[in-house]
Amino acid sequence: MKSVIVGTAGHIDHGKTTLVRALTGVDADRLPEEKRRGITIDLGFAELDLGDVRVGFVDVPGHERFVKNMLAGAHGLDLVALVIAADEGVMPQTREHFDICRLLGVSSGLVVLTKSDSVDEELLELVRLEASELVAGSFLEGAPAVAVSARTGRGIDELKEALRASAHAAPARSSDAVARLPVDRSFTVRGFGAVATGTLVAGEISEGDELELLPGGARVRVRGLQVHGAPVKRAGAGQRTAVNLGGVDAAGVGRGMVLAPVGRLQPTQILDAWVDVLADAPRGLRTRQRVRVHHGTAEVLARVAALEESGEIAPGSKGLAQLRLESPVVALPGDRFIVRTYSPQRTVAGGVVVDAHAQKHRGRERAAARASLAALEGADAAARLAFFVESAGERGLPPASAAARTGWRDDVLASAVAESMRRGAVVEAEGVLAASAALSNLVRAAVGEVEAHHRREPLSRGLARETLRERVFSRAAPELFRAALKAAEAGGQLVSERDLVRAAGHSLDLSPEDAALRERLEAVYRDAGLEAPALEEAFARAGGATPRREHLRKLLQLLLDSGALVRVKEDLLFHRDALAGLTAALRSYAGARAADRLIDVAAFKELSGVSRKYAIPLLEYFDRERVTRRAGDRRLIL
Repeated sequence: MKSVIVGTAGHIDHGKTTLVRALTGVDADRLPEEKRRGITIDLGFAELDLGDVRVGFVDVPGHERFVKNMLAGAHGLDLVALVIAADEGVMPQTREHFDICRLLGVSSGLVVLTKSDSVDEELLELVRLEASELVAGSFLEGAPAVAVSARTGRGIDELKEALRASAHAAPARSSDAVARLPVDRSFTVRGFGAVATGTLVAGEISEGDELELLPGGARVRVRGLQVHGAPVKRAGAGQRTAVNLGGVDAAGVGRGMVLAPVGRLQPTQILDAWVDVLADAPRGLRTRQRVRVHHGTAEVLARVAALEESGEIAPGSKGLAQLRLESPVVALPGDRFIVRTYSPQRTVAGGVVVDAHAQKHRGRERAAARASLAALEGADAAARLAFFVESAGERGLPPASAAARTGWRDDVLASAVAESMRRGAVVEAEGVLAASAALSNLVRAAVGEVEAHHRREPLSRGLARETLRERVFSRAAPELFRAALKAAEAGGQLVSERDLVRAAGHSLDLSPEDAALRERLEAVYRDAGLEAPALEEAFARAGGATPRREHLRKLLQLLLDSGALVRVKEDLLFHRDALAGLTAALRSYAGARAADRLIDVAAFKELSGVSRKYAIPLLEYFDRERVTRRAGDRRLIL
């Protein structure tokens, strides 16, 4: 059975609630104050079973003071019933409600002329013509216009048939998105606990599901479900749904919150969007203007940043803007919203979200942002995903962020990723998505930095990986750092050697003078044996003048890199031949004492002929090299 959501719209006292009661037998005015004052203040709900179609009615208040309540119920509608009283005709809230429905992208509906028994046929025909003029050129042009009387029952059966036909003709909801239920009401039921209600705008919710209450992030469990007042095991998109929640009190649930699968959606405060300003708006939307944004069931304050060259979207025109919200909302691309002035409150515009997790566009960035966003009109899923990945830049787009920015189911997201990779727009680095251009830029920057290092330090074997990461990849995801190095190595541009990165063509071709100086420096340590000189003394013996001290250090590093010298402790260096000889002496000492392979410091000093100054660092070095192992105050020779 097909389920649709029908919202009433129209001026106060035009009979919206009475019409719903005539169709369903349910009085949608549930608050005592509504019954006392005889007007609808908040949202009301009722159901109508037409056999092959089930209609969920959202009855909205018509008074201008309660437009924000009307807006909380206007999201997620499949159809609108534009209610016009035959004895009054089109009134201010008729026009505002109709504008809101147009701006929210409602694409189907019908016109209902109520109180038809209170006027003659001539006046009824005039009201019908007035309604026709109002909806001309809109989604309601040519829609059924049914005259009814809730008092006499005239036209009610005809209206039900028109509702059935409109419901069957209404487009099906997309099945690409994960479950999302904007909460429009919450309360406590004795014996059951917290209950949240709303229109399930996408996906499915099943009994036992674990959900997240956003934007706060509280985790809740679905203890029970009702659709159209009847218990169900599963609710689907387009159904009015009541969810009995475990793990939260009713006080922790409120209008404007959203129920969604755990970890799939993320709150946001910056939206890039197409905005359509009403022709009768008193002025356009301008940069830095403070406005009220109604999205889903939430109302938040925001600042406008018009992305158009003029810095304004004029009345009657459409343009791109960034909305910087003062409170977080849960939004996705394709979501509709309404913009009202801050004070006095008046509906002036509506729009559709293009990027729900945008970055701030400043100054010259706005022209590029405008071009990129405009190019997304009519784009397929792969192109939209590529845009989100590109906008993430060096940070890349982790799987959780890709899911949150699109709201797509796993299989839809995987298909879009595969297609965008096939087109060459996106690459994957250890699960993180990156724009191909962004990764190429990182590779070029890394190669350039390493080559610049070689020019600055010709005697250096390479640039430390960590230094390269800090200089070039400080804002990049670690996965992109590793992917860029792999790409540069695969392209024959860079070579990674343990903690160093060097250019593939880099070689240490020393001048004859430097080669001779390196030989003299090595000879100093070779001749010193186990009486290793301090660095300053080694430099002096090698004949290095003070101005060349740093140059000598670089030559010394070359000797360390080649293994000719071994760093035992800080600036304490030994020639490898001296250490090899001492290792052999230790093994001989152990061989002569097969029953006791232990040696203490005094015996080691006697064996090596060195003072305690060298003995302790040498023993610690042999421990690290697993030549010896400490055993109390002595060492076991392995």
